[in-house]
Amino acid sequence: MSENRFPGAPTVVRLPAYTKADQEEILGSSSDPFGVASTGLTWLPKEEHFGIRHDDRLVAHAGLLRLPVAIGDAETEMVGVGGVAVAPGMQRRGLARLVVEAALEHARTMGPRHALLFCRPPLVSLYQRLGWHPLDEDVLVEQPEGRLVTMPLRTMVTPLRDDARWSPGPVRLFSLPM
Repeated sequence: MSENRFPGAPTVVRLPAYTKADQEEILGSSSDPFGVASTGLTWLPKEEHFGIRHDDRLVAHAGLLRLPVAIGDAETEMVGVGGVAVAPGMQRRGLARLVVEAALEHARTMGPRHALLFCRPPLVSLYQRLGWHPLDEDVLVEQPEGRLVTMPLRTMVTPLRDDARWSPGPVRLFSLPM
């Protein structure tokens, strides 16, 4: 018999904003809460935010942002997913799945055919279980002063529509990563 991993069904809510204090409520006040500082990248803030509260505390978050991209020679847009976080004491309860699924449900209303995220290697299998697919191609992202760099983290995509098909080719974000 499986135990109830989260007493009462957790509910994902759309957050009106997501601040540094909100992030610290989930992850604490680490100088590198997402473990990506070693990349040296500058990141964009997300514009849409989804969260889960438990005992009056924010315990999970996922953010979204529309991004201009090129895949091969075709310019388009994608929805970038980032800032996915689950409080350390609340992990392994399905909260990442819930908050990412809610964010993707909203992303489906935003127009682009695919969502994209960047993740550290230990998280690839988690996102694969959530339906994301790793890209084999390098992805170029912008950095301050117009520099283009190859994304050092694993790039993953997921379709936002049933008929969406990924076109292979080099990928370039016309923005900072999210």
